Amino acid sequence: MLAAFVLAAVTASTGLRDVHVGQPSPDFGVPVAQGTALLSDWRGKPVVLNFWASWCKPCTDELHLFVRARREFGSRIHLLTISSEPHDVAASYLRLWNIDLPLLEDVDDSISAEYDVPPIPVTVVIDRTGDVSYVSVGELNWRELRSAIEAVAAPDPLGTPGSRVLR
Repeated sequence: MLAAFVLAAVTASTGLRDVHVGQPSPDFGVPVAQGTALLSDWRGKPVVLNFWASWCKPCTDELHLFVRARREFGSRIHLLTISSEPHDVAASYLRLWNIDLPLLEDVDDSISAEYDVPPIPVTVVIDRTGDVSYVSVGELNWRELRSAIEAVAAPDPLGTPGSRVLR
């Protein structure tokens, strides 16, 4: 009974109606060089999603954190920023400020709706298996972001079973 209560408290605490820690992340298409890939195709490597907009001061204030995460964690993670602004608004902002981050334009707001994104910024960290491991609604700091990424990007020690495996 207590475990069910704790699980309910954890899943409700994300602030996103359909996104729950420990559950699969909603899937969506991501444009890639070869066409479109699904977010679920990226399983095997952690994913960091950041929902933001150029008009949102907390969003733009934290962009440097994602640049730092990309530099520090490199190819160990997929990092994707998502903006629901009209075509090329967010991309122009990134170009103007010389910010090198991958951007997905969600001009029809379908991805933000799938994630039930409240006021932005929102950051979702997804583990190697495709499950949500961390959600931040509102501006975050480097310590929070780094800890969330380290929790899912650390190499598995020589095939030791993951924390979800019963021993």
